[in-house]
Amino acid sequence: MKKQIQTLRRKQVIANFPKRPRDSHKGLFGTVAIIGGDRGMIGAALLAARAALKLGAGSVHAGLLAEIAPGIDLVQPELMLHNASAAMRLSGVNVFVIGCGLGTSIKAQKILYEALMRNTALVIDADALNVLARQTDLQDDLRTRKVGSVLTPHPGEAARLLECDIKEIQAYRVAAVKELAQKFKCAVVLKGADSLCATRAGRIYQNNTGNPGMSSAGMGDVLTGMIAALIAQGMDMDDAMLLAVHLHGAAGDTLAQQGISIGMTASDVTEWARWLLNQWAG
Repeated sequence: MKKQIQTLRRKQVIANFPKRPRDSHKGLFGTVAIIGGDRGMIGAALLAARAALKLGAGSVHAGLLAEIAPGIDLVQPELMLHNASAAMRLSGVNVFVIGCGLGTSIKAQKILYEALMRNTALVIDADALNVLARQTDLQDDLRTRKVGSVLTPHPGEAARLLECDIKEIQAYRVAAVKELAQKFKCAVVLKGADSLCATRAGRIYQNNTGNPGMSSAGMGDVLTGMIAALIAQGMDMDDAMLLAVHLHGAAGDTLAQQGISIGMTASDVTEWARWLLNQWAG
């Protein structure tokens, strides 16, 4: 009898990562737009955008909600920064990411609505999930989308989406990730120790990479950017989610193996995820 839950393995998750032809250009590897970064939370959007760029997306835009926002990322000047409204109007975007530092303002709600109306792959994280939990009309819009979406809740966000207590989510994690996928017609990663992934095809996977050192700010933003980058490069949405989740944890494990557990940062994980992806793909 086939097991209900499968464990993610490196060989499995890397199998469908596309090979790059010698005659390549950035247009072959997709465009990602990260929308978020309200006042005090600009770093969340930039962390996701940097991760998307370093995991192989051809071009990455960051649309920031904050009224006073940088025009350039001095750490990663390859990123293209805009205000959020301008970023939502960009053409040629393959994947939109909504939620990293988004906040829950009226403007944030409008941006999520606009994203749901776009005929573009969508990764929904952080505050966008909190907005979604409050707005049943937006939930209907999500369910009826013709293009796929990925939800990336932690247990607290999952509890709000399912209108239950966090303890229930943690006690019945498999049931929770299944219900989220079915309720919203999306691929879902329920984050935490041994993250669970529910694919749009109805399969459930458990990821065993990752460690307590990854309990620091920005880790979820990096994971979200990684998922978007892999979708932009042409991977099936389910496959992109599975590879990103496994790779994200493996990067954290590589740092831990070097004795860096306390003080591990999301930026550290991005660098090691890039290195590991190149090794695995090679």
